[in-house]
Amino acid sequence: MCEIGHESAGSGFMKLPVQEAVGTILAHDITEIRPGEFKGPAFHKGHVIREEDVCHLQRLGKEHLFVLDVPEDEMHEDEAAYALALGLMGKGVTMKAKPQEGKIDIIAERDGLLKINKEALLSFNMLGDVMCATLHNNTIVRRGQTVAGTRAIPLTVKKSIVQAAVSICWKAKSIIELKEIRKPKVGVVITGSEVYHGRIKDAFAPVITKKITEIGGEIVGTHFAPDDESFIESKLRELIEAGADLLITTGGMSVDPDDVTRFAIRNLGASDITYGSAVLPGAMFLVAYLDDQPTIPILGIPACGMYAATTIFDLILPRVLAGERIGRKELAELGHGGLCMKCNTCNYPVCSFGK
Repeated sequence: MCEIGHESAGSGFMKLPVQEAVGTILAHDITEIRPGEFKGPAFHKGHVIREEDVCHLQRLGKEHLFVLDVPEDEMHEDEAAYALALGLMGKGVTMKAKPQEGKIDIIAERDGLLKINKEALLSFNMLGDVMCATLHNNTIVRRGQTVAGTRAIPLTVKKSIVQAAVSICWKAKSIIELKEIRKPKVGVVITGSEVYHGRIKDAFAPVITKKITEIGGEIVGTHFAPDDESFIESKLRELIEAGADLLITTGGMSVDPDDVTRFAIRNLGASDITYGSAVLPGAMFLVAYLDDQPTIPILGIPACGMYAATTIFDLILPRVLAGERIGRKELAELGHGGLCMKCNTCNYPVCSFGK
């Protein structure tokens, strides 16, 4: 029930004389126009009316204001946004600032690999009256970069909706998380008798070295090997002894009889060998693991890695370095978005590839 002189303006709102509105929350923007000087909001929605605002509002022709009258079972949009952000955030991310007009940004606390629980995010957004928009899953981000935004959609939202949204977040453990990408010590074996015997110039080493150094890693050794599985195996063992915690092989990944790199990796004692991906370029990619202490991932790059600016290698490398175990399911999932458009100028990662 409203007091005399107060007028209900529907659920969540109240119409008050401007003199009686001090201390209440403005429910809408108020525009000011000064011809030739300014046109825009003099007061924003959510502003708490102060004594000194009354004269200004009267000069703008405002004798009454619509202010928030928040029912017991509802929350103001800023309060709701804060609760939503707290629920959404996992390790490695934080809030950019306090909520403004019901919205709050979530930013990266460090460099890393963004992980989004897409199923939980869908459930969150299906509730209605609350929302969260994020960057794509598996995006490499930098410290301070905005990775998501969340808000309550109406000016006031039912507490039950916010509680349901937060409950989805807790059940998922985290919807938005940033994983640290370790700086690897990489051993490289470049296979192919034509390169080993000097018949053609190698093009793999510069490409791999550039991509590893860009993520802060180092190359502990690069060996060339003919199409001989025993020779390839021996060079891989040498690199492990030299301290490599990530092995990369190139070439020898097709079905030709001379392509024996896969067999050398198997003879090394690798487990979980997965050959073939749903990505172009990179269909003949290989990922395997040496389950020693610690586990050493092995990535086998097919010939496309020499001439294509971006391949399956660029999609998988950061995930491996973030500690993910990549197998058949992970490589199959990449089929949706796994077709490179081969643009004249490669703009990856600002494109659809891998997303």
